[in-house]
Amino acid sequence: MAPSSSAKQLVAVAVSAFLLAAASSRQQPVHLRLYMHNVMRGPGTTAIHLIHGVGPPHDVERGAYFGDTAAIDDVVTEEPDAGSRAVGRAQGTYMLASQHEEVLTVAITVALTAGPYNGSTFSVAGRVGVYDDKAEAAVVGGTGRLRRAAGYLTWRMVELVVSEKYVMVELDVHMSVPPVSAAGGNW
Repeated sequence: MAPSSSAKQLVAVAVSAFLLAAASSRQQPVHLRLYMHNVMRGPGTTAIHLIHGVGPPHDVERGAYFGDTAAIDDVVTEEPDAGSRAVGRAQGTYMLASQHEEVLTVAITVALTAGPYNGSTFSVAGRVGVYDDKAEAAVVGGTGRLRRAAGYLTWRMVELVVSEKYVMVELDVHMSVPPVSAAGGNW
């Protein structure tokens, strides 16, 4: 006995719904290139020591101690020039995590305040070599249009002015997020 036309239509609808659900579950790629401006003294300071000098002296980094920890609230721009348009803040902590290497453990949330992701955040965690040409850290989450973000970023020191205690870091962010549903969420 051949299937009825209503049974064929039901199967066609079920297959279409399955294919639409599979297509809508694809992750959406997001790529951002941002610049974080870290000022450790003087006017416009964006980083302060929370813990300094408690651990043993660091083997390599003069004047530093194992466990030194700083809190940051750095301006994030879309261009390397510190005077370029601010698009957010990088807020969190970094800690000198090795007694023998110049390595930081970072836990930072980037809160975006302009552009297509205005009001969204993404969070970063990882181990960063202070003077590495490029270091990699994990994107471990996000909010707003970046809810449930996952991926990585490369962290590259672009400029270091020791006398001014100023560091500019390029964040080349590669992450993906679930698509946003018609209801506004990405659940």
